[in-house]
Amino acid sequence: MRILFSRFALIVGLGVVAWAAPIPQTNGKLKIGDPIPAVTSEDQNGTPVDLAKEGGAGYTLVYFFPKAMTPGCTAQACSLRDSYSELQSKGVKIFGVSLDTIEAQKKFTEEDHLPFALLADPEKKVVSAFGVPLMGNGLATRQAYLFKDGKLVWFDTHASTSQQAQDVLAVLARQSS
Repeated sequence: MRILFSRFALIVGLGVVAWAAPIPQTNGKLKIGDPIPAVTSEDQNGTPVDLAKEGGAGYTLVYFFPKAMTPGCTAQACSLRDSYSELQSKGVKIFGVSLDTIEAQKKFTEEDHLPFALLADPEKKVVSAFGVPLMGNGLATRQAYLFKDGKLVWFDTHASTSQQAQDVLAVLARQSS
């Protein structure tokens, strides 16, 4: 009986992993030196944001998260919120992106006091432009892209949750040395 239960647990566990594994939805990803994609999406206030225009000068962090107001996504956003002053002092503009609606992004920014823009991408325009894969459940994978003067200088296709700001600050420290 114990062996049967162990095998059942293994099969269920593998099924969960397979369900949550990223399924590529685009051909190719951004490479170091590539320009920030020319794509526009609305922020939590319904204001159009042209990422190529916004990210043309200085540092711009564009990070992707699966779903607003979920534990991992909240930890990631709050990591950036808590280090926002330090990131801003280094000239970093921050844009979070998920497939959520404008209303969900607005609620997320208000409830967690996020001082940066969250872009609503229910039509997957931004996700497609960046080549971000979707998980089996259709949500964007967690990724982060740092641009300097419109060119990609760093990316993380397995972006951290609670350590996202520290990861970016470490990259900035290496950039300045």
